Amino acid sequence: MLTRFRLPLFLAAAALFAQERFDYVVRNDFFAGLSGNRAALDRAMKKCEEALAANPKHPEAMVWHGAGTLYLGGVAAENGDFPKNAELYKKGLDEMAAAVALAPDNVGVVIPRGATLLTASHNIPGDNGKELLRMGLADYEHVYQIQAAQFDRLPGHARGELLFGLAEGYARLGDAGKARQWFVKLAAVDDPENGHLGQAREYLKTGSLSGTVKCAGCHVGK
Repeated sequence: MLTRFRLPLFLAAAALFAQERFDYVVRNDFFAGLSGNRAALDRAMKKCEEALAANPKHPEAMVWHGAGTLYLGGVAAENGDFPKNAELYKKGLDEMAAAVALAPDNVGVVIPRGATLLTASHNIPGDNGKELLRMGLADYEHVYQIQAAQFDRLPGHARGELLFGLAEGYARLGDAGKARQWFVKLAAVDDPENGHLGQAREYLKTGSLSGTVKCAGCHVGK
């Protein structure tokens, strides 16, 4: 069962694909919608649907629409409508997979799916949750590889969010070795915009994290 996934980690995506234009069209409404403003979410979904009506193979519109669909599946589960939950869960995953298949090297497509899957995996137990977690980590690792040549020149916030997503995800997966590798990289981002520096140092010192996992910044309205 998928319940409504937590917003903060999903917001981390925004800083990582600012070079993509379509997110500027929908992201403020999406973020407001995922905070509980259903009218804003409906507007965002409608914008995606209009873009897809004009171009059915618009990968950015497709991935955002899939993320919104997955979220609505969580809403259905919270309302006790589990058949609807299952329908929207599959539809959302399929939409995002189709988007990534169309544009596998487009950061503005891969990051939204990865962020959505990493966040949704918090609420899904067992093998299904682990599979989403692995898929989300693979997306983030692919983005890291795409951006490797200029990674050190990216804003500290963008680097921090990507590296923290990888480090925290591997920690949840139980792969302490890979988690430590990414936390070491995260700790090396000695930048005031890296809001996860303290968490990286905590993990490297104690081998665990305390507190709530969240994006270290807010992108709503920006």
